[in-house]
Amino acid sequence: MAKKQVERLRGFYGHLFSYVAVNLLIVYFNYINLKPNESYFQVKNFFTAIFWGIGVLAHALYVFLPRFNFAKRWEEKKIKELMEKNKKKMKLTFMNF
Repeated sequence: MAKKQVERLRGFYGHLFSYVAVNLLIVYFNYINLKPNESYFQVKNFFTAIFWGIGVLAHALYVFLPRFNFAKRWEEKKIKELMEKNKKKMKLTFMNF
């Protein structure tokens, strides 16, 4: 359990670092390509930061807030369900011998 949490943290921090690094590069290239008297604050200059930022936020919720960890709970529930189903099948198979 602790190992999985550390892996999740490492994944999140890698994601966050990539987000910051790439967006800094985008800001730099957008800034050096501005036309004279053109404002940097245009929607087109923030698309990547906004939509990727939503992804980083979702990743943070998954890592830091366990109640938002619905995918893991669903996976565990599904595994238990399938194990029970297989157990019943095996029981029926052995009973037919």
